[in-house]
Amino acid sequence: MTLESEPTAPQRPFPLVGFSPQDKPSTASINACVHCGLCLASCPTYRETGLELSSPRGRIHLMKAVDEGRIGLASVVFQAQMSQCLNCRACEAVCPSGVPYGAILDASRAQIAQARAVGTAKQSTPKDDASASGGLSPRPLWQKALRGVVFGALFNDMRLFRAFSGALKLYQQSGAQWLARSSGLLTLMGLAEMETMLPPIRARFLVPRGQIYPAEGTRRYSVALLTGCIMGTAFANVHAATIRVLQKNGCEVIVPPNQGCCGALHNHGSDLDGGRALARRNLAAFEGLGVDAIISNAAGCGSTLKEYGHALHDDWHERAVAFSRKVKDIHEFLASSGLNTAALGRLDVSVTYQEPCHLAHAQRLTEPPRTLLRAIPGLALREMHESALCCGSAGIYNVTQPVLAARLGARKVRNALATGAHVIATGNPGCALQLASELRRRGEQVQVRFIVELLDESYRRGA
Repeated sequence: MTLESEPTAPQRPFPLVGFSPQDKPSTASINACVHCGLCLASCPTYRETGLELSSPRGRIHLMKAVDEGRIGLASVVFQAQMSQCLNCRACEAVCPSGVPYGAILDASRAQIAQARAVGTAKQSTPKDDASASGGLSPRPLWQKALRGVVFGALFNDMRLFRAFSGALKLYQQSGAQWLARSSGLLTLMGLAEMETMLPPIRARFLVPRGQIYPAEGTRRYSVALLTGCIMGTAFANVHAATIRVLQKNGCEVIVPPNQGCCGALHNHGSDLDGGRALARRNLAAFEGLGVDAIISNAAGCGSTLKEYGHALHDDWHERAVAFSRKVKDIHEFLASSGLNTAALGRLDVSVTYQEPCHLAHAQRLTEPPRTLLRAIPGLALREMHESALCCGSAGIYNVTQPVLAARLGARKVRNALATGAHVIATGNPGCALQLASELRRRGEQVQVRFIVELLDESYRRGA
């Protein structure tokens, strides 16, 4: 059977990939911005601060100044704005010029990281920081070590990642977490807020070993599932629900071995080489399976997989493009392939939908999630105000920019609670963690659940 194609993003007037093979923003992409200001209303940081520099066109102005040599990478303003941006890509969805903002932001961050890695001595800078030039001091040793552990080890080797996740699971279930929280030790160490973001790890991890889960009834499709990193450990229950839902919809599900992290955190953390290495690993793992689609149930992962062709400019490019064409977000796949509604059972619950940025803006998928929710008998969908405005998670944004992240998280939860819904539905792990943390802080009993979990529960009730 052939999948119906989801309407794609508006075509750009000319091909732009956002960054050059040298990991610097493409001059053509920067100059594509006409500074019309249509992006301002959609930008979370501009909405919160009201500052022009905290908007997409303000940041592109800074990128252009660096590209033309009018300011240098040592500019504190430039560095601050590249860090403050959530890279939610809401601006891309409304940009009439098709500026690939996410790509040029990642490339700008990579420029800064490369300059720090070289560690050239700082030159004298003018009083006006906006015209600062010269090199950057290298990262402190502790930062290098931390990045090495996170990017070079944990997210690069899934065996280590699962071991680390297992240690967190033991911390949570052994009573050590209760002791650390109740004793005030976390507060003393300044880790209390960060620790609340840890996901509860309960289910058995899904370790990709080439498992094949047969379709229920007549096989309609053969699909492969990306297990990723955090989804395969802290959100393994969502993977289990995803597999069951796909089986209910006539899909044979393959979980290929040797796959790993999609590379999204590497890209957003300015390690583009690391992201490309992970992309090549996943390409090799999924090639030759002969599947109809490659399924992702996390918005950030799906967005990254779909852009492997833009990330790889070397001899892997054609293979990456072919791979990306097969990638489907779980909501996109189910809505376009014809959802099995006959087997759905009644689920009397009120739900509001929080749109993950990399689903709504990067992948331009807004209707499929709602289509699936509306298909569940008894479910009442209550739309929230600003459903597509970033919740403040954005990878590790709530660690690097805790104040703005907290403000955006509180804003999103206020809008969700105003609907009176009992469940906030989402499709991305970072969003789920951010929302759950804010709800716990407020003492609210509202649940945060993935849409595919609600579908799974509905199928179970219909059995």
